[in-house]
Amino acid sequence: MTMAAAIESRTAQTPAWSKPSRIAGVEILHDLNHAETTWRALEDRQQFSTPYQRFDFLSAWQRQVGARENRQPFIVIAYDAERRPLLLLPLLFRHEHGVRTASFMGGKHATFNMALWDRDFAAGATRADLDALIAGISERSEADVLALTQQPLQWRDLPNPMALLPSQPCANDCPLMKIAPDEPPTARISSSFRRRLKGKERKLQTLPGYRYGVAATDAKIRLLLNWFFRVKPLRMAEQKLPNVFAEPGVEDFVRAACMAPVPGGGRVIDIHALECDDEVIAIFAGVADGDRFSMMFNTYTMSDNSRYSPGLILMRNIVDHYAELGYGALDLGIGSDDYKRLFCKSDEPIFDCFIPLGLRGKMAAAAMSGVNRAKHLVKHNPALLDMAQRLRSALN
Repeated sequence: MTMAAAIESRTAQTPAWSKPSRIAGVEILHDLNHAETTWRALEDRQQFSTPYQRFDFLSAWQRQVGARENRQPFIVIAYDAERRPLLLLPLLFRHEHGVRTASFMGGKHATFNMALWDRDFAAGATRADLDALIAGISERSEADVLALTQQPLQWRDLPNPMALLPSQPCANDCPLMKIAPDEPPTARISSSFRRRLKGKERKLQTLPGYRYGVAATDAKIRLLLNWFFRVKPLRMAEQKLPNVFAEPGVEDFVRAACMAPVPGGGRVIDIHALECDDEVIAIFAGVADGDRFSMMFNTYTMSDNSRYSPGLILMRNIVDHYAELGYGALDLGIGSDDYKRLFCKSDEPIFDCFIPLGLRGKMAAAAMSGVNRAKHLVKHNPALLDMAQRLRSALN
């Protein structure tokens, strides 16, 4: 693909946008390689984004999953008058049921979706800036609607500027643990819960070579992932749930992201494990950015050692590990599973935006908004949720 083909429209000046905005131009790229330099500059920790929007995370997902689904990259970059990048939206374009939609890359594998922002711009962004962005996208693309879902209301110490647009609560919740600096371990996990876990762990500590650790070598990562992809389908079948890791390209994406290094140490996806000499007992994997760990996937052994709550013991180790590193928060991903509430006492506020870009987009945005509102109602009404879960179980 040529550079000309990759750029849907050259940067457009904005004399028609009447309100003042720092955004002087917008371009849309359809080739990840052409966006890489700007993208990596904006994912620096001194800027403002989540680890789910790292180039190495989303480029691996696009190569292995998005491309197999015929999803085309739709990467929006906004610039100021001196051609400095202010933000990058890592989106995908799809044309289904007569509607052309741009939505975040990463699919169900990204807990949080967000633009990558110049930090100073994000701290002072206004509704006029967002209006200029939307106008630029509308003028330079054929998209009918922007479906910007699962966005955190705040990340680290800044509010998400996208919340300035019309929005609604996300259908899903994400259990969150906040970690105060220098707090004692019992402030994170109570003394009584720690005693219960220690009692269970004593059984595991009799196993030869029992240990907790974070996978640091390619060989260890491969070993743990080979085990995970053998055991996880068995656990999913046991719960009568579809195996999302069997979908085309997903295993390749996970393997690529777990192998990719990040500056300063660690991998794009870090794997924490409990092991002994005879087997892997449990793993939890997620993304970390120096301030927050966000869990993506996990499973535990099918052996009798599963009786001793290895997942909960591993989670305790992970909480203490990141607290000792000075992290300020930890989340356990979308969903309100009972074990998550043992650790996380609050929820991350998440919102969705459905932004029409034309007449056809108004109808599509209204329909998408209505569907998500209905999902939110079901998931936050115990009777309706129980009915939906029974129905899903019966269908499975």
